[in-house]
Amino acid sequence: MMESALTARDRVGVQDFVLLENYTSEAAFIENLRKRFKENLIYTYIGSVLVSVNPYKDLEIYNKNHMERYRGVNFYEVSPHIYAVGDNSYRSMRTERKDQCILISGESGAGKTEASKKILQYYAVTCPASEQVQTVKDRLLQSNPVLEAFGNAKTLRNDNSSRFGKYMDIQFDFKGAPVGGHIINYLLEKSRVVHQNHGERNFHIFYQLIEGGEEDLLRRLGLERNPQQYQYLVKGNCPKVSSINDRSDWKTVRKALTVIGFNEDDVEELLNIIASVLHLGNVQYGEEDGSACITSDTQIKYLARLLGVNGTVLTEALTHKKIIAKGEEVGPLNLEQASSARDALSKAVYGRTFTWLVNKINTSLTYTDDSSKHYSVIGLLDIYGFEVFQHNSFEQFCINYCNEKLQQLFIELTLKSEQEEYEAEGITWEPVQYFNNKIICDLVEEKFKGIISILDEECLRPGDASDLTFLEKLADTVGGHPHFVTHKLADAKTRKVMGREEFRLLHYAGEVNYNVNGVFLRCVKTVCVCVCVCVCVCLQVMCMSENKILNQCFDREELSDKKRPETAAAQFKASLAKLMEILMSKEPSYVRCMKPNDSKQAGRFDEVLIRHQVKYLGLMENLRVRRAGFAYRRRYEVFLQRYKSLCPDTWPNWQGKLSDGVATLVKHLGYKPEEYKLGRSKIFIRFPKTLFGTEEATVIMNAGYDSSSSSSSSSSRFIKGFIHRHEDRCPENEYFLDYVRYSFLMKLHRNLPKNVLDKSWPTPPAALTESPRALLLLMEQKMIASELFKDKKDNYPQSVPKLFVSTRLNGEDINPKVVQALGSEKMKYAVPVTKYDRKGYKARPRQLLLTSSGAVIVEEAKLKQRIDYGNLTWFRFLTVRLVSSQGDVVLQSDHVIETLTKIAICSDKINNININQGR
Repeated sequence: MMESALTARDRVGVQDFVLLENYTSEAAFIENLRKRFKENLIYTYIGSVLVSVNPYKDLEIYNKNHMERYRGVNFYEVSPHIYAVGDNSYRSMRTERKDQCILISGESGAGKTEASKKILQYYAVTCPASEQVQTVKDRLLQSNPVLEAFGNAKTLRNDNSSRFGKYMDIQFDFKGAPVGGHIINYLLEKSRVVHQNHGERNFHIFYQLIEGGEEDLLRRLGLERNPQQYQYLVKGNCPKVSSINDRSDWKTVRKALTVIGFNEDDVEELLNIIASVLHLGNVQYGEEDGSACITSDTQIKYLARLLGVNGTVLTEALTHKKIIAKGEEVGPLNLEQASSARDALSKAVYGRTFTWLVNKINTSLTYTDDSSKHYSVIGLLDIYGFEVFQHNSFEQFCINYCNEKLQQLFIELTLKSEQEEYEAEGITWEPVQYFNNKIICDLVEEKFKGIISILDEECLRPGDASDLTFLEKLADTVGGHPHFVTHKLADAKTRKVMGREEFRLLHYAGEVNYNVNGVFLRCVKTVCVCVCVCVCVCLQVMCMSENKILNQCFDREELSDKKRPETAAAQFKASLAKLMEILMSKEPSYVRCMKPNDSKQAGRFDEVLIRHQVKYLGLMENLRVRRAGFAYRRRYEVFLQRYKSLCPDTWPNWQGKLSDGVATLVKHLGYKPEEYKLGRSKIFIRFPKTLFGTEEATVIMNAGYDSSSSSSSSSSRFIKGFIHRHEDRCPENEYFLDYVRYSFLMKLHRNLPKNVLDKSWPTPPAALTESPRALLLLMEQKMIASELFKDKKDNYPQSVPKLFVSTRLNGEDINPKVVQALGSEKMKYAVPVTKYDRKGYKARPRQLLLTSSGAVIVEEAKLKQRIDYGNLTWFRFLTVRLVSSQGDVVLQSDHVIETLTKIAICSDKINNININQGR
């Protein structure tokens, strides 16, 4: 339900962006996000769209009690949560019998994978289950750690970044129990197998195996427990990460493989392949007469055994090529070509094994109940977000193209659903102006003249095609497009920030430069026997493998396939088109994930980074669509149930038609005709302030205030007064202000707590301008001071009339470097003090800061000493003397009673203080 008062709303923002008064302001949007983030409210709605901000810390909002709170509850009647999205999709699937999908998008590190896991866990706990269904639930959950191990990696932005796109269908039977599933994977970043940027790692599984694998297993695989020994694991110079426990994760993955249904033979052959990739990376080449040769037999021996191939044939494959051109065969590879062949084989082996792994998981999740072939589906799409790097590659091009398609789908479906709802309710739809990024999608995918078609043509045409000829062809074909530019076509200013081997696309989310170097290497099937220069005979060797997994991954029919091979870009375009068909066939829900900062710090909110994500996720566009007509819409029964107490004619129950009841209620509340419309089954309210007025009145009425005077006259005066509650006292609001004060004090009189320190004092109403809670807090501290010092400290009577304050130092008094050093620690009190040296008692000016965990003594910009409350043994009164395990600290304070009281409260050692008079 909505935050209960305007003071609370001022602090935590609104939980639905459509209720922002200034909904066209990006600054207001970001400020609302910031308010909620600071209060650990990481979820906010835009209508039915959930915006999620990664907190980078654990929050206690995912336990079973929270799951039960969202189970079967109306979507808007509980606070925003990922569980609400999951439950709403589930109930829509059950009641409307229409397949659903939940689209989760955002940057790397924004929390997409976690969001997907939370939804899976919600279904696993809340859905009905039999013994067979429980097995499926377990396999659905355990597929996550396996796919993360083989498909995720540590990047600069995220310690657990998905390096592939994933769409998962969860299948439910007629009882609503999950009975199966199916996963489709997209564009695994195979280049990571052979190269990582500085500060990044290869896929998790390599480090998990080395760190967690048993000694006997490593010995059999020929591996050492040291990632630095393997060329494919040292490129990023980041073999170990403090936040990742590879040993523990290894145990999780091994258990998950068993749960999913992998037998020991499957696991053994899978690990043989993973080890073989590491050994392939260590294959070293020398040169003889311009031809490459392998300088060590050790790796070949391990590879022959692990891959189940002939060592001599493998050596030949890694040093020779076959090109069928004009009837001639060309043999040896040079050093550069041999290295490329080795890396191409490594990527092909890992990429195809990953596809096999997904298919194996799918087999274990297959719905096997033949008695009913009809089931409903909820799809989960966890896919890479729009990304901009300094040197954007072919993979980034595909990722950003995918996001253009998803943005197009997002806006189209959002507009479509809005329009359909208005039409269904008989409300006039007003056309919405928005940027249609179809123009960018066409630039990439249009047949014959789109970028991918040009790339295909250049990749597969005979002759000396290269990356630069591709760039020239692009400039000739699409050079006049408003969203495309190259260095050659750019103006003088743009040329300064563009390389000669780059082209720029003006995406929906902003401008991105792409470097064409290596595009062909990625686009051509380099492990096929019949394609141009960099191709080797490795495919033939893999087809002869005795490893059962590789035998399934490399099909012998590929050897005799005369069809022109499909490029990676064309494959991705086709798979993306199929994904769009899947999504269009289902009822969508959206989760838009955001990262608050690039350093993965809890509590830090980077507005520049947030603004970028708001733009590329299309959140303002979505908000404008949602607010084009009416900010709020609810079914009559929900609206009437919530607000019926505000009208004597609808309280306690309305007996007639629901629409008539709502009409009676809003007329009594004084709604103007332009503020609302009544549809066939819903009320539509145009302005947030109209709803806020009604909501606030309800909160006050339902808080237990005296409702005996709910005549038509007094109710009208009450609502009118509420609307003017922030104005100075006037005829319009005097009844309301007097009524609220009187009601609060009468309730307090009837339920008076036993003493000032009692925590059950009621929360004062928002309409009161005073702050009784602040007074109560002050009185509580004064009572503690009384218990500690009354009749024990001579100057205590003089301190009684002096107010305690929240702090004696404001933000300007404390050096920014000190604030930065404290990080996310919340400062509870600060006071200037004088510190006396233990020898000579020389006086030195200092600041005493009390945080949630300890006392900090500051000299200008330096943190001189920290005393954790756990190490604080006692306080001695001469001035202020803190005795800890670190030794005595003698301080003088001009506010000694206040300071000691604050220390006692912050350290939770009120009962540990003993003051002996005369000492």
